[in-house]
Amino acid sequence: TADPHPLFLNLAIASLMVGLTVCVHLAGLTSLIALMRRTAPRLKVHDSVTGQALLILGVVFGIFAVHSVEIWMYALLYELLGSFRTFEEALYFSTVAFTTVGFGDLVLPEKWRLVSAIEAANGFVLIGWSTAFLVSVTGQLRLLESEIEEELEEREEARSRRRAR
Repeated sequence: TADPHPLFLNLAIASLMVGLTVCVHLAGLTSLIALMRRTAPRLKVHDSVTGQALLILGVVFGIFAVHSVEIWMYALLYELLGSFRTFEEALYFSTVAFTTVGFGDLVLPEKWRLVSAIEAANGFVLIGWSTAFLVSVTGQLRLLESEIEEELEEREEARSRRRAR
């Protein structure tokens, strides 16, 4: 029979990593929201397509940075577990696992393979969360743009009515 201790150790380590990366992700997205609130008025997002593009670009780079931190966290774990010869291999493996690409050219030792499977599920969920966040930001910009256009049209109609009097 298989020793249950590696299974429980894998689950414990993977659960800890999921908890940590979810917290990092939440902090990262919350920071992006705070940054957008401070930056958007200065960019005059409502006035220009360029301002909107810059805001979206900043969000995309911010999301990429958050995912990079999460991938590096797993790579550091693999380094601590002594799973690869070099840190570059650990980072490469973590990137491939987190993004669910799964090339298979590098694999974890059998005793740690459940950690990488859970990393893949974790990465899938976090990338989905980021996608939803980006779609929401883009939708909010479009909503803001529509509201501003309505307000401008109402102002123009009011001016036309005053001139007609």
